[in-house]
Amino acid sequence: MRKRLGLYTGLLALISAAPALSHPHVFAEARLEIIANDDGTVKELRNVWRFDDVFSSSVLMDFDTNSDLKLDHSELVEIANTIRDSLADYGYFTFISKDGAASPVPKPDVFNVDFKDNQLLVFFVAKPAQPLKIGGKMSFGVHDPTLYTAIDFAKDDDILVEGKGFAGCKHTVVRPDADEVLAQNQSTLTDAFFNDPAGTDMAKLFATRMEVTC
Repeated sequence: MRKRLGLYTGLLALISAAPALSHPHVFAEARLEIIANDDGTVKELRNVWRFDDVFSSSVLMDFDTNSDLKLDHSELVEIANTIRDSLADYGYFTFISKDGAASPVPKPDVFNVDFKDNQLLVFFVAKPAQPLKIGGKMSFGVHDPTLYTAIDFAKDDDILVEGKGFAGCKHTVVRPDADEVLAQNQSTLTDAFFNDPAGTDMAKLFATRMEVTC
């Protein structure tokens, strides 16, 4: 039972059936702040996720070791560590690219959770593994490659850029149309695609993202 959270977010690659992957089971509202250094490099991405009541309740039941129907500091720390460990194989659901090349995201140093109004909140700071100069065409986003978790930005203002490094750039929030994505990729979204042992990332085609052009 105490490993259920890890199973929800970290072992989903074991699910091979396309129908299971194509329907989210966990829902979260997100905020993403993309921060630039003054030297024109990407400093960090500040993530905030608020999970749905059902998933949050299951986390409470699994990690409330003293059965007082609340989560104390040690329980919250255990949840944070479990989620961080579980997301390692999935880039912490945080994706950065420049001119089509992905920039890896290492283990976040800052990773915290809270439980308020019966909802689980996750806060963490992600950084590029190597210094990343702002320029060209860049994309920043948050999504679950397994499609098990639906991460939604309710408003365009929930994903933003900050800092002098972005001063000479144009930026826009892109919300792909699901029907258009399916129509444009119907030749590749086959059973073989979903069952590719090397793994696939269909979610990126549908994910809301910030595109920056400099």
